[in-house]
Amino acid sequence: MALEYGLTLAGDTPVDQVAARAFPEVSERPTGVVLFADLKAKYGFDVTVVAERDGYLDLETDDGSWEWEPESDVRVDFRLDKFADLRWVVTNMLTVVRRVLDTGPEDAAFDFNGDILLFARRKGELTKHRRDRWWDYYPSGDQLIPG
Repeated sequence: MALEYGLTLAGDTPVDQVAARAFPEVSERPTGVVLFADLKAKYGFDVTVVAERDGYLDLETDDGSWEWEPESDVRVDFRLDKFADLRWVVTNMLTVVRRVLDTGPEDAAFDFNGDILLFARRKGELTKHRRDRWWDYYPSGDQLIPG
């Protein structure tokens, strides 16, 4: 089973702009009709950037189920190499996530395997979930993402 994480950004930001925000170095940037990059050797993950309409997320939080239905959104999906050092891969992934958050104001959600909400940002305020079960396990990631 693969380990997958997704960052959902509300709005109509063009996918190529999100890809450029996530990966300023052009050689790392996802390309193609569906923007994709195999960065397993360098960062321990593959990444895909896609635009969606009528999005729907139903995720578990610390307080129960949470639903979000952005009219339009861009997803940055990470598929982790399960044989790599997970702390290293997660730190690399969250460095990219932080870059995206720092360079845009969009409301956002970050999930694990499409089931668990790890954080949500609404109107600039970021709230983390699973602090004791996820963020505590990845202390470098916890430092990268404020909140």
